[in-house]
Amino acid sequence: MTNDEVKPYVPAAESPAEFTIKAVVLGSFFGILFGTANTYLGLTAGLTVSTSIPIAVMTVAAFRTLRIFGMRATILENNTSQTVGSASSSLASGVIFTIPALFLWGANPTLVQISTLALLGAFLGITFMIPLRKYLIVKEHKKLPYPEGTACGEVLITSEKGGAPATPVFVGLGIGLVYKYFSSFLMIWKDKVSASISDVFKAEIGIKATPALLGVGFIIGYRISAVMVAGSLISWVMIIPLIAHFGQGLTIPVFPEAERLIAGMSASEIWTRYIRYIGAGAVATAGIITVIRSIPIMVASFRLGAAQFKRGLADGTQTVIRTGHDLPIKWILGIVSAIIIVIAAIPGLVGQFDELSHRIVVALAITIFAFLFVTVSSRIVGLIGVSSNPTSGMTIVTLLGTSMVFYLLGWTDTIGKITALSVGTVVCVAASIAGDTSQDLKTGFLVGATPFKQQIGEYIGALTSVAGVAYAVSFLHKAYGFGTVDLPAPQAMLMKTVIDGVLSAQLPWALVFIGAAFALVVEMLGIPSLPFAVGMYLPVSTMTPIFAGGLLRRFIERRYRGDAHLARRREGGILFSSGLIAGEGLLGVGIAAYTYFVHKPEGLGDAWLGGFSSPFSLLVFFGLAYLIYVFAKRQS
Repeated sequence: MTNDEVKPYVPAAESPAEFTIKAVVLGSFFGILFGTANTYLGLTAGLTVSTSIPIAVMTVAAFRTLRIFGMRATILENNTSQTVGSASSSLASGVIFTIPALFLWGANPTLVQISTLALLGAFLGITFMIPLRKYLIVKEHKKLPYPEGTACGEVLITSEKGGAPATPVFVGLGIGLVYKYFSSFLMIWKDKVSASISDVFKAEIGIKATPALLGVGFIIGYRISAVMVAGSLISWVMIIPLIAHFGQGLTIPVFPEAERLIAGMSASEIWTRYIRYIGAGAVATAGIITVIRSIPIMVASFRLGAAQFKRGLADGTQTVIRTGHDLPIKWILGIVSAIIIVIAAIPGLVGQFDELSHRIVVALAITIFAFLFVTVSSRIVGLIGVSSNPTSGMTIVTLLGTSMVFYLLGWTDTIGKITALSVGTVVCVAASIAGDTSQDLKTGFLVGATPFKQQIGEYIGALTSVAGVAYAVSFLHKAYGFGTVDLPAPQAMLMKTVIDGVLSAQLPWALVFIGAAFALVVEMLGIPSLPFAVGMYLPVSTMTPIFAGGLLRRFIERRYRGDAHLARRREGGILFSSGLIAGEGLLGVGIAAYTYFVHKPEGLGDAWLGGFSSPFSLLVFFGLAYLIYVFAKRQS
């Protein structure tokens, strides 16, 4: 299928305003806003969501408001704004999955170091993806829907015709802010409710009743949320009681615990000392399965990339239409070469190796893994979307491969660990932002944008949002510390576990293999193994609100099955949910800043509720769910 067979909203022969200062500035503002919120969400819940659609809607609303000052915007300016803004969320994903582990090792990276690692990954991811556009976005247009990119294009086109109201996003943002203020600053009700199913066998279930997790569940849908909560329930209702039962009569600690007996541990302590290794094994295996299943895509993409590079060099002077104009291939080669040379030449840029030979190994590892996983990510998100992109699995495979090479070379000290994780950071950001870039280019393909200008917008989006993400990580660490109850940073803890285990050769392999067996079994049953494994690894209180959101979406889709406005109802719920995530995330970072500069909020407490504290928290949570239903229902 060629570009000529698809008629974009703005024809290639027309050239309305597109890459303007106002579009870039507005996109950068929303990028910082949602990048900060996604950073908080990822560090507390272990996952992030795509922000392209809410940014597109808020951009349209902002430009409509600016009309009173005589500032009008074209659909292509709106697209530029959302392209610049959406880059922040994928950048945040790569950072929060890895960087906190550096703090836990005592490396304490500066804002400049965090920003540098993130930008190296972002620039590699964007650059490696560009040559794939003509194949994945144009040629495979009918085979790869790119759900967020297509939906975002529909939002922009609909708004151009007078639709796509932004009210759900703004109301959701306000409610998310207010909820977080009352629950985490004033603390007049608690946001976590738990109950013990069996005191003897320590089975436990709970719910972290927050707007962000409910919103995440609605966005990712019923199937994925159900698989995730199933994995978590197996850990907390089956495996923990089994460990408690068989361990209660033991008189010596069981490895990896060296001091405490299982009989004296709580459910949370058993989860920390044993279940997390099982979950890590499951996630690592699921990630490897994902990569193995993607090998045909890798091979095809590698051939495509090589062919595009050769064709670009041969046809560099060929005239192309506006909607087919990509960044010149010579620029792409120059950017990639410059990044590789800089990584190898400058000590301390990626990791802490002083020897040139060591840094060359690091540069080669980054280049190989980044190229492989950029191609995989760019293709996978075309089928399942950015929010379901298995970036953590790709990062684990990168860390396993890099750590094993370092182990064979004898680089097993703390410097080796820090460097291996730095490699993982760059690759994780590259894979994450490649998926986002693919979605944005799909949106541009539908609305008639100029690819070259969009690609420049991606670079600018990474540059303008990286400081906000880095500041958020720094403030949150200083306020709470990573690996704590307030800031568990689950994905980074997982990455740390992988590197520590491989380089120290002290991983509890029996537990890891149990997790691997679970991942293999569910994969053979046709169940997505990665979300199941993530559920096994994360606390059940994090998974239950996500499942509640997915269940609510399932109810709405069945309640209005056959309704001509079902898609708009679903979109209304997604926009409101996106607002909830942004509101809670922004105030969460704000409270962290208050804690750092002033003191930790003391709050008023929930004593006024007496014995009604837990029921009240659940009541407020169900109220949030009802509001999502209301905003979905009224979009008709």
